[in-house]
Amino acid sequence: MASVQWHSRARKYEAEVQMCRLEVSAVDFSDYHPLKAITVTDSKARRGGRKGSTSSSSSSSSSVVLDPLSSMLDGSDPLSLFAAVSQTPALPHSISLGRKRREKEEEVGSDFEPWSSKRGEILSRFTTTEKLSINLFMGSDKSKASSPSSAVSEKVRTRLEELDDLEEGSQREIWSMCADPHPLPESFSADDVNDTAKETCLNWFFKIASIRELVPRLYVEAALLKCNRFLTKSGIQETLQRLTAMIRGIGDPLVAVYARAYLCRVGMEVAPHLKDSLNKNFFDLLATFRQIHGESVQNQLAQQRVEIPIYLTLYSPAIHWILQCVAYRAPEVLLTEMMDRCKKLGNNALLLNSVMWAFRAEFVAMRATDFIGMIKDCDEAGFPKHLLFASLGRSLSCADPPESERLSILNDAWKVITKVRSPRDYINCAEIWVEFTCRHFTKREVNTILADIIKHMTPDRAFEDAYPQLQSVIKKILPHFHDFSVLFSMEKFLPFLDMFQKDSVRVEVCKSIMEVFIKHQQEATRDPVILNALLHICKTMHDSVNALTLDDEKRSLSLLINGFIRMVSFGRDFEQQLSFCVEARATFCNLEPVIIHLIHTVNQLAMETRCVMKGNHSRKTAAFVRACAAYSFITIPSLTSIFNRLNLYLLSGEVALANQCLSQADAFLKTAVSLLPEVPRTISIEGKQRSSEPFLLDFINNFLSTLLVVPDHPEQGVLYLVRGLLNMVQDYTWEDNSDAKIRVYISALPLLAAMSQESYLYTIPKVDSNETLYGGDPKFIAEINKLCETLIGQVLDHLKGLGRDEVRYCVCSFVFQGVRRQGSLAFSLFGCLLAHGDLRNNKLNQLAVNLWNLSHKHGFCDTRTSVSRTHNRICIQRQIQSLNLFLSFSPGSYS
Repeated sequence: MASVQWHSRARKYEAEVQMCRLEVSAVDFSDYHPLKAITVTDSKARRGGRKGSTSSSSSSSSSVVLDPLSSMLDGSDPLSLFAAVSQTPALPHSISLGRKRREKEEEVGSDFEPWSSKRGEILSRFTTTEKLSINLFMGSDKSKASSPSSAVSEKVRTRLEELDDLEEGSQREIWSMCADPHPLPESFSADDVNDTAKETCLNWFFKIASIRELVPRLYVEAALLKCNRFLTKSGIQETLQRLTAMIRGIGDPLVAVYARAYLCRVGMEVAPHLKDSLNKNFFDLLATFRQIHGESVQNQLAQQRVEIPIYLTLYSPAIHWILQCVAYRAPEVLLTEMMDRCKKLGNNALLLNSVMWAFRAEFVAMRATDFIGMIKDCDEAGFPKHLLFASLGRSLSCADPPESERLSILNDAWKVITKVRSPRDYINCAEIWVEFTCRHFTKREVNTILADIIKHMTPDRAFEDAYPQLQSVIKKILPHFHDFSVLFSMEKFLPFLDMFQKDSVRVEVCKSIMEVFIKHQQEATRDPVILNALLHICKTMHDSVNALTLDDEKRSLSLLINGFIRMVSFGRDFEQQLSFCVEARATFCNLEPVIIHLIHTVNQLAMETRCVMKGNHSRKTAAFVRACAAYSFITIPSLTSIFNRLNLYLLSGEVALANQCLSQADAFLKTAVSLLPEVPRTISIEGKQRSSEPFLLDFINNFLSTLLVVPDHPEQGVLYLVRGLLNMVQDYTWEDNSDAKIRVYISALPLLAAMSQESYLYTIPKVDSNETLYGGDPKFIAEINKLCETLIGQVLDHLKGLGRDEVRYCVCSFVFQGVRRQGSLAFSLFGCLLAHGDLRNNKLNQLAVNLWNLSHKHGFCDTRTSVSRTHNRICIQRQIQSLNLFLSFSPGSYS
């Protein structure tokens, strides 16, 4: 592998482009589909056929090969499967209608809120710090049971374990008892149950009937209500009526209302279509309301020092649940009946509140004026009116009342709400009515609401205890004001935001505002009201960043701020746009993604200026694009990521070059080259240390492609940037056993070959590249050839070194890695010579042949790729007969 003289192949780029277009146009894609099976005809020449065989040598075999996607799908794609499912025959019409009607009557739909979803909220509202004792010694000595030191007997512990096991084993043994002689269907009747199971079930209910206390007996029998299916067809209905009547014997109204709530819960699970029992429970509940104000209840409340408003709130969960069961899929006429019964009871506030909670919002909204009249007539001593207006507001936030009544409804409600003295009660009610106000009124009414909230929540810093409600107010306003010029023109909106003094809450509010702005702002804006307000909001988010802020949070904030910057446009006033970027750089200096985005914005601004001027800059625009270049040059060093700096130096240099700012472009590129020694060998990516070599090679290749159009500096010498880059690559500390430096040398050869052409592959308008400066000067071509020879020599020396390692470590596994690297590099250099070298030169020709043999010496080279590439290249250069002939007979040739 002696040294060779490099000569670049003369290229005719326009002719090559035309040839490529002809080849592409000859390809037919009309019958192509990614999910269609691919048919491959594999022709194999059989050289070693039997003697006398005449057809074996020319025979060919055809096989159908499915592409990987089709094979994984067993020959069918997801869309076909979906179509097949959609074409499945439907059930007969009568059967489907009957099934739907039965499911509608006997099952509760997803629109019914189950008790399990209410339980957590109820337990969080009604808490106690007192100790609750449960007597597990029913029927035993009370003195022993009340003794705190007495231990639970083994009998009680065993019994508790048996009860815990009831859900699994015992229930299955009950069901298996009914499976004799054959299993029961899901929709079985009492006639399908055998006598043994009926007798066992009946025995349970006899044991339950022996419980003396009313409340335990009631709850146990209600819990086993579903078991009545084993006895009679009408057992469930009869038992519900009997249990409803039994609750009338409970003297404590609070205990009674929760017993009714539990019975309604069980009834909805077992037989939701039996509405009569639900209605009877509710009507019995109405009759017990007189007990609340009776002497016995009042004496108990006085003894326990419980005020009547607090006591009444204990009824709310049970009454809400009962009314929810009653109102589920009920007709509108039932609401009218409920309202009439409330009026007969003197507009009981507790009952009226539950009615508004339970019935559909559409029904309540259509009678909003009637409800307001009933609320006014309620006695406020037991249940505050603002809570009633809060319940009415929840319905009106989901459904619209008649248009002619909306203003009077808002005025009547707010007259009551604004008089609430407690800040907590006030904001809980006001927050609900904000939705109604935003939906039906203008910014004037919303601004009035905000002013009133500020007035009530500012004294004694009451807003500090109401951040969730205040956040809810913001979230309800934003969906109704997508025009941010209208939003920020409200006088009290920004003062309202000032109430968020806690940093974490303030940032969350700012993020919610920016998310709505980015989502709904369709056009770029220059409105000073919007810009000043959003700049303040973005600054609030930025200032929350500190050393403890997580990377994900920084990324989230940066995306929102970048979205705002993207929507700012001053039109043709480019200087104002640059001034905004200067201000934004100072404001958001702690978020690197924002700084990167600002650099891109300024570069885009320079290119827009070039587009407007059609490449012919005036004195003013030339000064402006230089100012843009200065902005980028000053800003890039503040970035911490080395590759962000490198890529932005390169990009900004290209922008400066496109705008004919040669000195600025030169400064960007030289700075990028000088920065290469600072690249660490490993970088952190998503918290993991990765090698930086792939990223560095990618940057260098991009840099090399740019150098083609960069003219040499008159005072720096020929190819000074190329030489500077290669010197930095030579001095850089690469990883051990790395071929990255050699690959850079190979990548530089196409650049140098392109520089030696009479006309370059691409140029920048109004920028004289080296093709114009040197005009094919033989001295310039000689410098290129000399540099290419040096690079090829470095590559060959490296290949020789890998060969010496092969001999030295031939007995070790390292040899496989070494020869693989040697073959890969040899083939890369071979491809470079084939594409860019003038192979009419004998030494270059011989070198190409040697590299081919070396790359295939150990069998690590991809034969198909190498053959295809070589064949295509040889077809283009038919004049290289000697190389073609040699390849045909060489022992390392393809088979």
